[in-house]
Amino acid sequence: MSPQPPQTPQVRKNIVKFLKTFLGIIRILQIVFGAGLWVTIAANKYEGSIHFVLFVAVLFWLLTLALFFLTLLDKQDLVPMLGGERWLCTNLAHDVAAAALYVPAIGVMIYKTDRYSYCNLEQYEHPCLYKVYLTAAVFACLCCLAYLLSVIYDACRKCRGEQTVI
Repeated sequence: MSPQPPQTPQVRKNIVKFLKTFLGIIRILQIVFGAGLWVTIAANKYEGSIHFVLFVAVLFWLLTLALFFLTLLDKQDLVPMLGGERWLCTNLAHDVAAAALYVPAIGVMIYKTDRYSYCNLEQYEHPCLYKVYLTAAVFACLCCLAYLLSVIYDACRKCRGEQTVI
């Protein structure tokens, strides 16, 4: 028996098909906004409750990357107990948890931004984290919005009885 040729065109077609879906686009946005959040925080001095925000951002960035690539490569069946028919529920549970944890992270970032608002004056000459925290708060809000959109989309698909992600 001769070896079968690689199915590269089919894989490429699946990748392009996933990247054109709403879920593919929203996952890319979640990855970009999440990376923006944790890079903004990690590149600057942080303390206290900002550790929670960094934990949430990095955790869900990594989990979203894993979900994205498993779905992109159509390998979700390889995940024991979570793949196959449960993949849509897995995505939904991930997105609900992310949205739920990003809400207090937004609260922390808004609190820290407000606490450092005094140094937003032009005459203030010392190093100030106000703009860093403001940028991180915006990224956290965008992340939460992206996950909420994904929750709504996945929940609608689940209610319609769909099983697959693509």
